[in-house]
Amino acid sequence: MKKIKMIITCITVICIMLIVQGCASVGNDSLRKESELSVNAKLTEGKTTKAEVKEMFGSPMQTSYTDGGLEIWKYELSKMSADATSFIPVVSLFAASSSGTKKELTILFDGNDVVKKYNMSESPVKVRTGIFNQ
Repeated sequence: MKKIKMIITCITVICIMLIVQGCASVGNDSLRKESELSVNAKLTEGKTTKAEVKEMFGSPMQTSYTDGGLEIWKYELSKMSADATSFIPVVSLFAASSSGTKKELTILFDGNDVVKKYNMSESPVKVRTGIFNQ
């Protein structure tokens, strides 16, 4: 009977660890369903206004300016999930990792608040933690 309780306890702990270490996303959620093709269909250089961009994607995560005073908006979204090594209790202390994708949309506006240039990219990302990944 004690063995069964111990097995059930171990399974419960493992399930809790799996749930806690599952997936995470950070950034502007409006990029979640976007791709390079969908952004190309929505934005037109020399035509799309700043107000239209804000309506489509919300407020940017970062705003900066060029030396000439033109405004740059940046949107980012990283979606990560834990790799298999992260679910092994002792191994995760030494070599845990997460992988996923990062989407980034950068928009340059001209002096009339119209899109001058933009770039949408999606790239794989890997984050390593643990003693051996330092």
